[in-house]
Amino acid sequence: MKFLVFLGTVRNSTPPKPARLGERVAKACMLCLSERFSDHDIELVDAPDYPLETVFKPQFAYAKGRAPDALDSLAGKIAEADGFIMVSPEYNHSMSPALANLLNHFGSSLFSYKPSAIVTYSAGQWGGMRAAVGMRTFLSELGCLSVSAMIHVPKAQEAFDEQGQVQEGEDRNAWFDYFGRTFHQLTWWAQATKQHKEEVDPFSLAKEFVADPSQRNAP
Repeated sequence: MKFLVFLGTVRNSTPPKPARLGERVAKACMLCLSERFSDHDIELVDAPDYPLETVFKPQFAYAKGRAPDALDSLAGKIAEADGFIMVSPEYNHSMSPALANLLNHFGSSLFSYKPSAIVTYSAGQWGGMRAAVGMRTFLSELGCLSVSAMIHVPKAQEAFDEQGQVQEGEDRNAWFDYFGRTFHQLTWWAQATKQHKEEVDPFSLAKEFVADPSQRNAP
């Protein structure tokens, strides 16, 4: 199966130090996945690699063939993925605006009927858990319901180095066991939804909202 790891931060400046703390957390997730879930295809989607225009316009709102290549490319990856791992810092008790902006550029039909996992982090003691609460609602509206287990990384600069390796003095197995609980849930649900979609096309039962606002009207 294929999983996309979304890193939803574009901050790359100091202070605070270290810059791009989330990169450490995302790399740690990738290391855990590569070691313990090596049968699957894992790809990092880093928000700065997808510069978006100031005036919001979703990928699907462009005329066919007119969307920026980066958006079309990512839309294809989202459509092919079986599940998602969303890595976010906490801003004002909420998820990263960069992550929300990136995800909002794509229709929920690309994410629907696939599970997601929430990973949050912080330089302080709370690990971004307040952002994670809001992310559950956001991801459910995209159609990629989050699994019950979540990952929170407090004081991430002390837990992982720039390569995502566990810092000296930290218990690597304990961290990866903690990550693994969430990733096992994600894998189980991704396998289940993929298998069932092969038997029953969900979009034959509930049509996609892709063309007309009236598609959202109640009967």
